[in-house]
Amino acid sequence: MILASQSPRRIELMREAGYDFRVIPADIDETPQVHEGPLELVARLSLDKAAFSASTSAYPGELVVAADTIVAIDGEVLGKPEDEADARRMLRELSGRTHQVATGVALIVAHAKRVEPVSLVEVTDVTFFDLTDDEIDGYVKGGEPMDKAGAYGIQGVGGRMLVKKIDGDFYNVVGLPIARTVRAIARLETQAGIIC
Repeated sequence: MILASQSPRRIELMREAGYDFRVIPADIDETPQVHEGPLELVARLSLDKAAFSASTSAYPGELVVAADTIVAIDGEVLGKPEDEADARRMLRELSGRTHQVATGVALIVAHAKRVEPVSLVEVTDVTFFDLTDDEIDGYVKGGEPMDKAGAYGIQGVGGRMLVKKIDGDFYNVVGLPIARTVRAIARLETQAGIIC
């Protein structure tokens, strides 16, 4: 199996689920297309990542798992902050409001033309407390927001201090809806006659 992601969180979730895999990150253009909504974006990017990594596999029948996660509010995608000022801007925008975290997951069997890719999108609503400027500044100075979409990490200080409520899959917000992913892998194994 190939995991087309270097995300430490995805690697950990897949290992905890009992999978043995190689990590082959996908180098693709992640620029949104014109009129592409957040859900369409993560579905396309996860499929593009899976296809890229599948094309590098020398083993026919090897399963590739790829994922892409975004944070969106009012239809706007919030990526990783460019700097501390950008992180503060994002956190102010999320303060006191509900936003969506969407993860696209794609499964492709390498070099198997008769096996259709499997694609799913999981959406979780996350509601933040009303945040003061001091709370935002303290969180940003701690460094956690700087490499995370939406400028926060649910599994770290952000989840303990900023998040009021989650409606949906917690692990989706971490970066991989692992329960749905495991079930999709099992269905594809049966369909393709492979064992992961």
